[in-house]
Amino acid sequence: MSRSDKPLVWLHGEIKTPPLSRAARMEAGYLLRLLQKGQAVGMPQSRPLPIVGPRCHELRVRDAEADWRIVYRLDSDAVVILEVFAKKTRTTPKTVIDACTRRLREYDHA
Repeated sequence: MSRSDKPLVWLHGEIKTPPLSRAARMEAGYLLRLLQKGQAVGMPQSRPLPIVGPRCHELRVRDAEADWRIVYRLDSDAVVILEVFAKKTRTTPKTVIDACTRRLREYDHA
């Protein structure tokens, strides 16, 4: 990691095998590395998630057993990871949205 790369700030969740396959874990790592370097990641790998907050997005990682989501916010000095979860429905669960919003509020307050 170079000095200009943004650090990852993990507020919740982790990316490990299992439950993700090795390929899904490597894809997630690659996408997070692009974000750290300040590169834009667009559809279909990432989509905005304004319901959580400004500058919030979700990475989309397909796996054999599940579709994984990594909810994050791009700050000027860091990539803040809010949640990692297996998505089972078309919509993001309200519990995930509420938890991410709460975590951001606590992080910004601290």
